[in-house]
Amino acid sequence: MAETLASTRRPKRGRPPRPRESDFVTGEEFEDEEEGEDHAEAADGLAPPRSKRKREASAAAAAALEDLTLIDIVKHNGRLISHAAKRLVEDYESNPKSVLFQILTMLFEACGARHDIYASDLHEAAVDDIVFKLAELARKGLVDDNYSSKRKDLKNFKENLVTFWDSLVLECQNGPLFDDNLFTTIKDYVVAISCTPPRVYRQVASLVGLQLVTSFISVAKTLSGQRETTQRQLNAEKKKKSDGPAVESLNKRLSITHENITYLEESMRKIFSGLFMHRYRDVDPEIRMLCIKSLGIWVVSYPSLFLQDIYLKYLGWTLNDKNAGVRRTSILALQSLYDVDDNIPSLGLFTERFYSRMIQLADDIDISVAVPAIGLIKQLLRHQLLSDDDLGPLYDLLIDEPPMIRRAIGELVYDHLIAQNCKTPSVARDGDNESSEIHISRMLHILREFSDDPVLSSYVIDDIWDDMKAMKDWKCIISMLLDETPIAELTDMDGTNLVRMLRASAKKAVGERIVPATDIRKMYYNKSQKEILENSKSDITNALMKRYPQLLRKYLPDKAKISPLIDMMMLLKLEMYSLKRQEQNFKAAIDLIVDAFFKHGDKDTLRSCIKVIASCCMKCQADLLDYAENKLKTLEDELVLKVKTAIKEVEAGDDEYSLLVNLKRLHELQLSKPVKNDGLFEDMYRILSHLREMDNEVKSFLLINMFLEVAWCLHAIDVENPSETSIDGLQSKQKALFEQLYYFLVVLSNYQKEGRSTTVLSCRVCIITAEMWCLFKKSKYSSTKLKNLGYLPQLDVVQKFWKLCEQQLNISDDTEDEDANEEYIEDTNRDAVMIAAAKLLLADTVSKDYLGPEIVSHYVSHGASTTEIIKHLITALKKNANSDIAALFFEALRRAYERYMTYLRDGENQNLIAKSYSECQDLANRLAGYYVGTVRIKNKSEILKIIQCGVQFAFVDLPKQLSFLEAALMPFVSKLPSSDIPDILTDVQKRAQDTNMNEDPSVWRAYLTFVEHLREKHARNEVFHEEKEEKPVKRRGRPRKPRDEPVRNLFDGNKSSDEESVSGSDQRGHGGDDDDEDDAFDQPLINTFRPSASKLRSLKGVSQQGTSSQRNAPTASGSNS
Repeated sequence: MAETLASTRRPKRGRPPRPRESDFVTGEEFEDEEEGEDHAEAADGLAPPRSKRKREASAAAAAALEDLTLIDIVKHNGRLISHAAKRLVEDYESNPKSVLFQILTMLFEACGARHDIYASDLHEAAVDDIVFKLAELARKGLVDDNYSSKRKDLKNFKENLVTFWDSLVLECQNGPLFDDNLFTTIKDYVVAISCTPPRVYRQVASLVGLQLVTSFISVAKTLSGQRETTQRQLNAEKKKKSDGPAVESLNKRLSITHENITYLEESMRKIFSGLFMHRYRDVDPEIRMLCIKSLGIWVVSYPSLFLQDIYLKYLGWTLNDKNAGVRRTSILALQSLYDVDDNIPSLGLFTERFYSRMIQLADDIDISVAVPAIGLIKQLLRHQLLSDDDLGPLYDLLIDEPPMIRRAIGELVYDHLIAQNCKTPSVARDGDNESSEIHISRMLHILREFSDDPVLSSYVIDDIWDDMKAMKDWKCIISMLLDETPIAELTDMDGTNLVRMLRASAKKAVGERIVPATDIRKMYYNKSQKEILENSKSDITNALMKRYPQLLRKYLPDKAKISPLIDMMMLLKLEMYSLKRQEQNFKAAIDLIVDAFFKHGDKDTLRSCIKVIASCCMKCQADLLDYAENKLKTLEDELVLKVKTAIKEVEAGDDEYSLLVNLKRLHELQLSKPVKNDGLFEDMYRILSHLREMDNEVKSFLLINMFLEVAWCLHAIDVENPSETSIDGLQSKQKALFEQLYYFLVVLSNYQKEGRSTTVLSCRVCIITAEMWCLFKKSKYSSTKLKNLGYLPQLDVVQKFWKLCEQQLNISDDTEDEDANEEYIEDTNRDAVMIAAAKLLLADTVSKDYLGPEIVSHYVSHGASTTEIIKHLITALKKNANSDIAALFFEALRRAYERYMTYLRDGENQNLIAKSYSECQDLANRLAGYYVGTVRIKNKSEILKIIQCGVQFAFVDLPKQLSFLEAALMPFVSKLPSSDIPDILTDVQKRAQDTNMNEDPSVWRAYLTFVEHLREKHARNEVFHEEKEEKPVKRRGRPRKPRDEPVRNLFDGNKSSDEESVSGSDQRGHGGDDDDEDDAFDQPLINTFRPSASKLRSLKGVSQQGTSSQRNAPTASGSNS
């Protein structure tokens, strides 16, 4: 490139160098240079040199055309296309047959055909015969795919091909276009080739044919303009009442123009009927997309012909196409159509027929379709073509999983229901305070639908936040909360939603997430973004600084509102209190937060209070820091005193409520920091030992507070130089806590009463026991000065622990107890118990020989979440070289089978017997699924060991355990090559040779089935083949939602062709049938909120992603690791 530019640069003296032929073969460098110099010379007013340079460029292009064929120009020399088109038109006058042959040859070669067709063949043979020859070439493989080629030199092929045909039509508009020869023949070949079997032929012919129509439209629009001008001139001449030669000339010109337009429109119809009507339902989705995209362009650019139902119906039909790209193309075409106001009157019947499908596409399985579909619905609303009743299904998408869907629906809801631009475009925007109040009131109306759950409210706020400026009007929101606005007084529900909206909006303004994100990576901001966030934080602080104590004081008794209000302190720039001399307001706010801590007992409020005060102790400076630290110390001392007093009151026979609430407060405080106390641990131990009949929830909080005390004591010990006093004190507390835990392990295992309170205590005992074993793992301290703290549980204790864990696994999460508090349910469900047990194995805290098989034997017994936990456990154990996976799997199968045998011996519940046997089979299939592909070759010894141990176990105490062969071993046999089968078959038959199978044939059925399976396996003579590990098939896009769910009405007061659709697919979904079981595993987080209240509460903690206060607590299993 540098050489080319250097060689064509004008020298300082002498004559300009003659351009080399190599310089303009591509045409790119030469024309770029030409264009740049032309502009420069034009700027200097040198018009004559510019025309001379143009003549030189034309001469250079003409020289290049002599040595290049049309297909070479289209493939590699796009800048020469316009020159080539002009040359063809010039040559057509003298030699039309030669030009027609060149054009058709280029068409055949663009299709990739390596043909040997000559000019004489074209003139003598019919079109069908020539096309048949081309199809034969494709059948023989003599075709090059230029259309889909990835070659670098063909990257502009499609663009150049379109440009060539457009240039040719435009160059011919003053002559050959209307001679009824050149383009008639071209149309016949294009249509014929588009109907051939080879895909590349259809692709190229479709591209060419559709572009011809587009180019014809350009010419027709030009002629239409000329016809209108001529008609005006003719009307003017007629007004002069003269019938001279001018009128005759104008009449003749008008007639010719009209005939040419009619001819072009007829050509368009022929290509439409011959090509489009077949290719819009081609098997290739790219061709279908090309057809629909072109039709959309035609309707918009030439509505006089194409804005009719006979053409529009194809856009409606392809809304049901099975390919997402085609559906999306159809929606985009309709968007451009509805964007023109003049088209709306002609679209009434079309809209009436297809609007329901357009609404359904807003919930399409493919996000790239759903988002533009929502934009299309916005256009329909803008033109008032939809009613509010039609929008009901869309409002559920406000809490859908993909952010793009939620944002699009949020924008629609804002425009239609809040700003009401679609209904009354003259409504004032968020410019003044009155408008903000109105918009916020409408937003609160929407939030009433989601007021039962703050998580769902956060989703709605997140969706609309970007569009709604009123949500950033902090002064207006505060005034509404303090009842200072002239608008109607807020209801209690609206007040709660407005407080939630204030917190959520403030979090968004300072760059925090308010809903879970699919991308969990930390967000990073550039300098300007950080500046914007800092300015937002300053604005929030300025608005709240003086009014914050008033808000806290007003809503202090309200449990639903006080927690989000307290959280607002975390979002303020605390240093501004000192800069603005507002220290008294800061102190007043801290005092009110401390009052809220002792006034309320719910988890959210307590956690918010501790988090805010702790944050102030870290971020404040000077006097404010001292004040916050003193308040925290005072709070700690007062709380310890209250707990001790409550213990004494309970021991004296008073009610337990005060003790329970203060234990919850102590728990939240200890999650954040160690609590200094004298004898509080001993007091808790004493009451737990002496008053065994206390409420289970009180016992659970006594145990968790004792555990946190032990964890903080361990955290405070200096590992290098520990004092004997601290070690002795910790040992005493360790022994006391283990004593209580082991007591409950025994008692709760035999406790038959069911209910949430019992379940919570059992889960707490299991989890705390596991955490204590991990915290004081013997191997961790064996070589340190803290070796006396090391602890290794005995096998009988581990068995009692697992017995209690197993009881919790068999209890449904939906077990309800009206008197139980479920706010800590996410910490005390069976998933938490399973994680605690699995943690013992991964940390090598207890022997894997007993606990490992017990856990794995429950792999498929307790739902998807438990299965996922055990799956990760097995994966981690397989990476450990010391793990005996074969023994683990066999023991797991044996214990699952023994559970089945226990139920079988009892014989009381046939459903339970069938379920346990099915679980044993499912477990075998799952475990055998780990041996696939090269893994089963590498670990064939493990498979053989499992089968050998299984056969030995099945033949113990014949014939009672023979069903183990069929239930547990057959999936593993399928993983072996046929060469290993004879040894297994011989062993099995040898073990059964001295027994009488006729005494009880039903018992031996499993044995006979197993033997027959071995023989069939051996007879197939299978060898190992590469396999891929089976993974659940996940559909692209979003999980479907059931259509029969009740829709939301956010504002209750505003309330024909016989051709089949393209793909034959129904309107409910695309891309295959839905698998309900797979969907149950693949449901996004937000879709799991609806099934039951208990499940909802168990997932709230996951949604909120924990709190910062928990990060400061010592981890139970790794304080001194």
